[in-house]
Amino acid sequence: MTEHCFHLAIPAEHAGKRLDQSLAELLPEFSRNRIQQWIDAGEARVNGAAATRKQKVWGGEAVDLQAARIPSEQPYKAEAIALDIVHEDATVIVINKPPGLVVHPGAGNWEGTLLNALLHHAPELGQIPRAGIVHRLDKDTSGLMVVAKTLEAQTALVRALQARDVKRVYWAVAMGEFERPEGTVDTPIGRHPTQRTRMAVVENGKPARTDYRVLKQYRQAAWVECRLHSGRTHQIRVHLSHIGHPLVGDSLYASRRQIAASFHRQALHAYRLGFTHPLTGEHVEWQAAMPEDLRTLIEQLDHAA
Repeated sequence: MTEHCFHLAIPAEHAGKRLDQSLAELLPEFSRNRIQQWIDAGEARVNGAAATRKQKVWGGEAVDLQAARIPSEQPYKAEAIALDIVHEDATVIVINKPPGLVVHPGAGNWEGTLLNALLHHAPELGQIPRAGIVHRLDKDTSGLMVVAKTLEAQTALVRALQARDVKRVYWAVAMGEFERPEGTVDTPIGRHPTQRTRMAVVENGKPARTDYRVLKQYRQAAWVECRLHSGRTHQIRVHLSHIGHPLVGDSLYASRRQIAASFHRQALHAYRLGFTHPLTGEHVEWQAAMPEDLRTLIEQLDHAA
């Protein structure tokens, strides 16, 4: 297994700090959470002795850190699953995910996922947590995702997401007639208090903001552009449902009478993705064409108008 081996000296100005805090400052390319995981896994030694994340440093200590894959991240099987790769270079892969593809293995979906496909396409991703995946799309949401090919790129992209510096724009078809052509839903999202498979707008949830703009209003639905300023689970689906406009085909957040019989997934597509490239520092951006099923739905709405 490939490892990053670091031999560091704690500077005098770090006196009194915790070990994990000091290492996070000395190794800014890695998140503090990842450094804590390495320390907890026994991968850090201070002056030759086993270390803990909370121990104090006083300056001058010699630290050896073996930055290996986190032990809790079990290896998954590589599978020859076709990928629609929009862009690939030494540090990132941009993928246009089809609807129906699960991103990460989990209960009931241990194989046939995007992660399994990535491990086949680029076996070196087996050394990166979550095979380089930094954000997810729901199984039945299509569109653009970025995958990191190095630990440094993954850390940079995660931090950019946390800082809301990643541009993510979606197309959706939502039920009903919008009162305003554009607006913002800025309400916190958390786990539904009684239905654990659902998310909901809840007072003690995490901050979430979605901007929307109606591209075309039909009699019973609208083609809407949504821009995320945060990345909560099911965010667009929850926010639009909260204001009375659940997505066409959304079996989780739309009532049965609202679900379009001819459309069998939530009508949501991540069509634009932009971020600062972790290697070049330049802003890069891609667009993904509307998938056939969503295009057909909009053509049907146009025809019925």
